[in-house]
Amino acid sequence: MDSHGFLFNLIVYLSAAVIAVPLFARLGLGSVLGYVVAGVCIGPWGLGLIGNVQDILHFSEIGVVLLLFLIGLELEPRKLWGMRRPILGAGGLQVVLTAAIIALLARQWGLEWNTALVIGLGLSLSSTAIALQMMNERWLMRTPLGHTGFSILLFQDISVIPIIALIPLLADRAVDAPHAGGGVSAPVVIAVIIGIFVVGKYALRHIFRIVAATHVPEIFTALSLLLVGGVAAIMSSIGVSMALGAFVAGVILADSEYRHALESDIQPFKGLLLGLFFISVGMSIDFGLLIEQPLLILTLTICLVLVKALVLYGISLMMKIPVRQRGLFSFLLSQSGEFGFVLFGFAVTANAINPVLADQMILVIAMSMVLTPILVILNDRFIEPRYRTSVDEPVNEMIDEGNDVILVGFGRFGQVIGRMLHVNDIHPTIIDNDPDQIERVRRFGYKTYYGDVLRQDVLHSVGANQARLIILSGNGKESINQAVEMIQKDFPNLKIIARAYDRGHAMHLIDNGVESVTRESFFSALEMGKATLEMLGFDQHKIDRLSKTYTQHDIATLRQQVDNRHDEKALINIANSAREQLEQTLEADQAEADQAEADQAEADNLEDPDRPLST
Repeated sequence: MDSHGFLFNLIVYLSAAVIAVPLFARLGLGSVLGYVVAGVCIGPWGLGLIGNVQDILHFSEIGVVLLLFLIGLELEPRKLWGMRRPILGAGGLQVVLTAAIIALLARQWGLEWNTALVIGLGLSLSSTAIALQMMNERWLMRTPLGHTGFSILLFQDISVIPIIALIPLLADRAVDAPHAGGGVSAPVVIAVIIGIFVVGKYALRHIFRIVAATHVPEIFTALSLLLVGGVAAIMSSIGVSMALGAFVAGVILADSEYRHALESDIQPFKGLLLGLFFISVGMSIDFGLLIEQPLLILTLTICLVLVKALVLYGISLMMKIPVRQRGLFSFLLSQSGEFGFVLFGFAVTANAINPVLADQMILVIAMSMVLTPILVILNDRFIEPRYRTSVDEPVNEMIDEGNDVILVGFGRFGQVIGRMLHVNDIHPTIIDNDPDQIERVRRFGYKTYYGDVLRQDVLHSVGANQARLIILSGNGKESINQAVEMIQKDFPNLKIIARAYDRGHAMHLIDNGVESVTRESFFSALEMGKATLEMLGFDQHKIDRLSKTYTQHDIATLRQQVDNRHDEKALINIANSAREQLEQTLEADQAEADQAEADQAEADNLEDPDRPLST
């Protein structure tokens, strides 16, 4: 590809993403579906702006490589060992059950057992890129759903190594295929991983220290990308997935002192290239094959999603995921993933599957990826609302303490509120939906109950009918918005104090009648500003007066902006006008303070004539 062709393709990708993703996000359809639809539009079956789709797909896999590297960086070996039960339990169960069921169905379809097993294993792996992206967009990573989903995805990523090692053993030996024996040797893979571990543990730290000592940030970034690309290339050269090699490298460096620097350097590249991967998935959908065999492809896609969703729903029961989130959990991981492209391509090379059949499976994978955001949207609109007031799993304890205050969410934000209340002899009823968090805080003497604030029966049991106010301090804009809506409907006399994610969220809550809203970062930022002024030599009384004036003015401006929150031009005008008013107010306050100080000095001089005049 010449430079002009590359530049043209780059403009096409970025234009498609800039147009489609914000549009789909505004419509509530999610960024992933926006990227995929953008790929369909510019691909060979859309406007035909991009021709060589396979090359683009291979290049865009770098986004998945960087994603897996960043996941590995978050998992210190000690942390990974601590997660072994959910990883092996939920993850192992999902892969084994899904692969077995799909293999049995494929056997009934008339395929040989070895081919059926290859298909079962290839389709059992979900898309880490899609599932993590959607869980992060919904602030689900710190919930039971997020913990379980992440454990399953992690097991799937790790299981790619033994699956790739197994595929050559499932090859059709009756067919003369010179490359069939070119599969991965397990000892070679193990030896390479050990070599990467030794180099990463004992050599890379010194290399990073030398490069960091140059204080040239772009060289450190270059080394970060070289590391990921180098490890991925080494693993690819022995037939192992590049993404899995990057994951191994990330785990090795997870306890390095350069972990956070690596993460911050790679994060921007990861996001952009991951979007390119989703675009390439849309471009790679073979609508020709879909037009030739529509009934077969759609049937296989629906069967795949149905089988995986049912297995995942059973796991959600085992892992005690709240009822209202079980459908979402099942749909989020119901697709097949990017590793399926790799596995079926490798299976063709190893002569373990017919190329025509592999093309069908790759199309099914792509179709299942497209279907996932649609199923999640349908779940949000039609399935989950039915469970918001229905009976969920029983709360661990009957909560009927009749306290005036109910505190929902006891994470780092809620604990500060709880301590302030306790030292003033106010003992709120505390509920949280994270069992691990409840266990931790109870060891410190806080009596916390398991419960979901979106369940009407839970609020009844905590005494919402008699309580005076409820504090919503949990994470996630959507969950707080839903809680506010339900509380106002079912407990109209209960006053609400809510935590807002940002200014826009605060305006939304105020517009919906919440009496007291606190932005989670506003006052901490205000304290940092006060500390800055103090270090610059400002008088403490002046700093306190400035802080008080600024806070009152900002809250007044926020309430003024509520009525115009959907009109960007009006918001800008209000902000500019408010800034001018604030400057005038501060100047007036300063003049008033100076006059008061002068009056006080004059009064002191009148009382003591011998005292020298104050300057």
